[in-house]
Amino acid sequence: MGMRVDIATLFPEMCQRVLDESILGRAARRGYIETHCHQIRDFTLNRQKQTDDYPYGGGCGMVMYAQPIADCIRSIREEVAAQGRPAPHVVFMTAGGARYTEAHARRLAQYDSLLLVCGHYEGIDERVIEAFADEELSIGDYILTGGELASLVVADSVLRLQPGVLAEQKGYEEESYWNGLLEYPQYTRPEVWEGRAVPPVLLSGNHKAVDEWRGVQSRERTKLRRPDLWESYLAAGGWDGTPKPKKNTRRHKKKDAPAPENAPLPAEEEGSETENC
Repeated sequence: MGMRVDIATLFPEMCQRVLDESILGRAARRGYIETHCHQIRDFTLNRQKQTDDYPYGGGCGMVMYAQPIADCIRSIREEVAAQGRPAPHVVFMTAGGARYTEAHARRLAQYDSLLLVCGHYEGIDERVIEAFADEELSIGDYILTGGELASLVVADSVLRLQPGVLAEQKGYEEESYWNGLLEYPQYTRPEVWEGRAVPPVLLSGNHKAVDEWRGVQSRERTKLRRPDLWESYLAAGGWDGTPKPKKNTRRHKKKDAPAPENAPLPAEEEGSETENC
């Protein structure tokens, strides 16, 4: 039974269509992962199926009710428990959440079940966040019309780390951010396109030279495009690419300290006998 991701949203069809496509869709059909999108509006108690109202204290926009979100979360928890899974880790996608990184993706990928809650309009009643959120996340310093795109970003980045989703583990271990650096440039056929040739080292068949070239490109690209990542990489003990001096592997025989005068001879030199074994 693969990892399960649930999304609570006002637009479940939109989210599910994305999750059912491409790599994630194939992985779900093969049983490596499981995804479900839930309509928050189904849990409203008013006749109009209204999910929002004006904010207390005044101001622009509308705020989502706590009640339908809370009941939606409770319903998802019951579904998850019925499968014999532990309670889902609940993440609210909000503009005030921590900025999402690959480190978050790796950590969230360890959970058996993950529940992403999408805000909309001006935001969500803070009380339901306080009651249910294990954490809040934001995918960047900009505003979206809703949390759906943000939740799909998180779901994609987490689910692709699950066993069986990608063809091989190297599919994500060599990509940008995995080791704190941006990925090196990639090329495919033809060897020359509109006068631009593939770097010769990639055609050499020398895997060691290719790895070295990719390492240099990755470090240079990060240093140029993302100096913040570069500084963090170095601070974490990363290598700046400068050739390191070779260690002297020759061993020098340690000289014995001179024995003090009148010191007793070793047993074998005193002519002592040893037992036969």
